[in-house]
Amino acid sequence: MAGQNIDMPHMPRLVATSITAPPAWALIQRRLIALMEESGRLFARQYFERGGGTLLAEDVDDLYEQMYNFGLFYAIGAADDLLDLHFRNWNAVTRISDDTIDHRTRHNEHKKVFRPSIHNEFWNFAQAMEWHHLSEGNMALYDFGVADPTVSENMRRARRLAAMFIGEDSEAPNWDPEHRILRSPWQSSQGPKLNADADFANTMLLGGRGLGGQANYYGVRASLFPIVKDLEVRWFENPARRQQIIDLFDKLVLQCDTPNSLAATALVTNAYLYSGDNSYKQWVLDYTEAWMERTEKNGGICPDNVDAEGVIGGGREGVWWGGQYGWNHYQGYNIMFHGINIAVECAQLLTGDSGYLDFLRSQIKLQIDNGKKREDGQLLVAVRYGPDGWDWSPAPGLHMHDGLEMRGYWLEPTPLRGQDIMHLYHASMAREDYQLITQVRDGDVERDWNDLGMLGEKNWGNTEFARFQYYDGRNPGWPEQILAAEYQQALETYEVMRADERSHLDIISTNRIPGQPVLTKGLTQVAMGAPQSVYNGGLLRATVRYFDADRARPGLPPDVAALVDALGPEMVGIQLVNTNHNETRRLIVQAGAFGEHQFTGLKYREEGQDGETAAAVDGKYFSVELPPSTSLRVEAGLKRFCNAPGYAFPWHGGILPVPFPS
Repeated sequence: MAGQNIDMPHMPRLVATSITAPPAWALIQRRLIALMEESGRLFARQYFERGGGTLLAEDVDDLYEQMYNFGLFYAIGAADDLLDLHFRNWNAVTRISDDTIDHRTRHNEHKKVFRPSIHNEFWNFAQAMEWHHLSEGNMALYDFGVADPTVSENMRRARRLAAMFIGEDSEAPNWDPEHRILRSPWQSSQGPKLNADADFANTMLLGGRGLGGQANYYGVRASLFPIVKDLEVRWFENPARRQQIIDLFDKLVLQCDTPNSLAATALVTNAYLYSGDNSYKQWVLDYTEAWMERTEKNGGICPDNVDAEGVIGGGREGVWWGGQYGWNHYQGYNIMFHGINIAVECAQLLTGDSGYLDFLRSQIKLQIDNGKKREDGQLLVAVRYGPDGWDWSPAPGLHMHDGLEMRGYWLEPTPLRGQDIMHLYHASMAREDYQLITQVRDGDVERDWNDLGMLGEKNWGNTEFARFQYYDGRNPGWPEQILAAEYQQALETYEVMRADERSHLDIISTNRIPGQPVLTKGLTQVAMGAPQSVYNGGLLRATVRYFDADRARPGLPPDVAALVDALGPEMVGIQLVNTNHNETRRLIVQAGAFGEHQFTGLKYREEGQDGETAAAVDGKYFSVELPPSTSLRVEAGLKRFCNAPGYAFPWHGGILPVPFPS
């Protein structure tokens, strides 16, 4: 279908007529897209083999991350070859990481090495990972369905990978249907990791990289409390103690389930979006509801560990904290909330039931209700829990223990991060969640919510505060500001690459490449009216998305810019601008990332004209024709989460034209 005009006569059609100069945000948006198209191509030429293989030695999730958002960039409106580059890279990383491939012969001077990590196109047992890292690698995979769901191997891959986690793959017995648990926090295509050696246990329990060594970035990731209240640094030197701790670690940490694994719901929802198979939907609901029930049983606090029989704090005297990446970890509230956030978004998407959001809402309220205020009035939310109760600081800093330096993670006591609460509000558009945000804003005296926050693709949602302010009428210049800031960052990356004269062999030797050349956070926020996907494995969030009717492909047509300028429980406002002064552009607007919403009426006006024109619509789509140098502002009624979601494009008729689906 690519390259063919789409004519859908039954679709409501709006036509612009008034010639107007484009606003500044529209020009910056199109310049940003053009710059990143060029930058993405340069990135691929300089830091990858021609076949797509990476020159970088890294963990496999980080290899996937190098181009993780090229497919999404294409789906927003980037050129066709950006998607081709992404397919080529993803497949090459999967091939060269397969456990049948030997380590490449040329080594580098960096501590990172290339590891055979993939079996059946997913992490193998030797490199089994938890969903904090599995999710990072999967984000590219999910957006392939957004970009082009008609690629047969991706549909097959989606179903095969989902089978590894829902009990349909005998080689990967990760799922226990009786107790509704994933049998270990560390999972693979060859099953769960249930037993550890001393080095692995030490890394998790004391943060040491190597026995008794220097603490690593993640610090202490799990505990054996209360069975072992203060683990000695050199526990492994006595053979009897060594075996005792390993056995306890296996039982209390590895042979348990954690809420971080709720991120697996996105992998299974991905298979549903391709197939519409209700078995995937049911698994997502069963697993999400299992954790909701445990939370209710635990007095409203999501436990961070259940044992092999699904018992909260099983084997650790009922203590509900201390599990892998749990409440006691410096990023536990961050990593756990990834899984909870992803799960409730998937459950709402699949059912239309916003009641699932209360799982996430309750945990955010828990942080706020157990917070405290500094003398200056700053609200500090509770982020950790341990033997002494709630703590408001993510982790202790540097300290000495048993003669060795143990390094925590230096962070100040914490205001609430933006990602979870803004995702909650975007999903619900409920008054209670708006009030929850304004409560936090009123208690956030040290942070300017109009400030753009930390740019880059991977953060804790700090850019969401400025976005919220825009829709709350307090930050009118935000669209131009975020796009200009990302243009500056993209330009700096491009200039670094342009000045890089190293050969491929030099790059391999130094194992250094620039940061991501493509930034999709601001484009998602501005053009789709949504927060960035949860970075660690969330599916695309979008109030609306766009399709090019002249080229029969997803994304904004060339020269067209889009801004979602208003959001409400039952409406969305959209500005569409054709910056081309010679050619007409035609596009289709879809309600939701996956057609999950429904438009219920349209009102539109043109710059310089009085009054609005009404148009009837009761469906997922409407079309817009933009002659040269024209624009429209559309206000669309919106019924949210009322349609079965899917990857199908408007012209697919609900059925994906995949020639080799199985």
